[in-house]
Amino acid sequence: MPDPALSLSGWFAEDGTHRFPVRVYYEDTDAGGIVYHANYLRFVERARSEMLYLLGFRQTAMAAGGPDSPGVSFAVRRTTIDFAAPARLEDTLEVETRIADIGGASFAVAQIIRRDGRLLVRADLQLVTINAAGRAVRLPGSVRAAMDRLRRTQESFQPGPNRPNTPQTRD
Repeated sequence: MPDPALSLSGWFAEDGTHRFPVRVYYEDTDAGGIVYHANYLRFVERARSEMLYLLGFRQTAMAAGGPDSPGVSFAVRRTTIDFAAPARLEDTLEVETRIADIGGASFAVAQIIRRDGRLLVRADLQLVTINAAGRAVRLPGSVRAAMDRLRRTQESFQPGPNRPNTPQTRD
């Protein structure tokens, strides 16, 4: 039987994207049963956190640090979000996360929320690595290495004749 904690974290698809399922609950919606716009940020945050979890990085342990590494956390520096179509109460969504860029103290992700393959929301975020004082610090080497490997997988994936490419554009 798979580890129940890991099944909560989504999975990595063959193309290296992280996939994370989300069910829309009543608390996520407005009075009309449509997902309130700010809640999409919660969905993408959960997906990024679970992607890091699957890569082996526990945010509480990273923040606590250790004898050889200072404690670090990730803070959102910039967000661009585009709403293409609404999600509704009881919809099952999938958040797809790709590494878009890796810098010295930051990294960027491109995240897409879909329902039944249809694009609903696109979010592009830049995150910066900060220490306990809130100052920017270099991305830890182990995190950088894991993200580099994941990004190379994502960039090198070539869909075969029986494997459709994951669309990255609007429908």
